[in-house]
Amino acid sequence: MRAFSIALWLAALAWPAFPQQFSPAENLAPQIPTPQSLVEQMLAAARVKPGEMVYDLGSGDGRVLITAAQKFGARAVGIELDADLCRKAEKRIRELGLEDRVKVLHASILRTDLSSADVVTMALLTESNERMRPRLEKDLKPGARVVSSEFPIKGWKPVQVMRTRIGSMEHILYLYEMSRNK
Repeated sequence: MRAFSIALWLAALAWPAFPQQFSPAENLAPQIPTPQSLVEQMLAAARVKPGEMVYDLGSGDGRVLITAAQKFGARAVGIELDADLCRKAEKRIRELGLEDRVKVLHASILRTDLSSADVVTMALLTESNERMRPRLEKDLKPGARVVSSEFPIKGWKPVQVMRTRIGSMEHILYLYEMSRNK
């Protein structure tokens, strides 16, 4: 019995520090901030227009949301599992006076309704994109655009693939339109 208790204790130590409502399986990407110039390229590739709704999946510190509002005149919603990153993003949004156009949800991207999105941005792994695909297909309306940084969405045909270099790193952006993927 003692070995079982020690095994449970060790498993608890390895468990990511997510609030109880999130499971480790809902963490779909490593915490790697997207370079600001790539954020701008993602939003430009998606042809974000003033007043459109941008959803950023795994919004981190909110840089995509803030850029969408400030540079493109869009409204934006970020979905983030990490409570500390949510607080950091919310603080920055308040400091910039963007609360009327930008919101951060402490939520799982696997369980969040995306139906009001005109544009979805994401920097997830290929396997994570596969897990998100049914949600995107169910929720997004025809004409909605999805920009995936670095990894494609298997089974979808991108309308455009863009390669860009930032410093010594090459980045790939995949642009999809919902009406073309079904």
